[in-house]
Amino acid sequence: MSDSSDKPLIPPYRCRDCASEVGFRSRRRTFTERFILPLLLLKPVRCGECFRRDYRWVFTEVRDRLPEIPREAPRMMPGKPPATSKRNVA
Repeated sequence: MSDSSDKPLIPPYRCRDCASEVGFRSRRRTFTERFILPLLLLKPVRCGECFRRDYRWVFTEVRDRLPEIPREAPRMMPGKPPATSKRNVA
């Protein structure tokens, strides 16, 4: 996300560690993050490159959280048969 002239008052996200411009909204965990941070106009944000978690102004433009991947069974690639052994083992 780069500086855009149509939103001059909204600060762009930039990670303080790796200088990445990709940031995601992070889940609020504690009582302080749920109730105190909004009063201070802050929100938790996670860097998309180095995964550092930080607090930023609510006006800072970041992406929504990525959808969680269920960890049940490994996904199979479409069109590929399941991996089986072709050796005869006695």
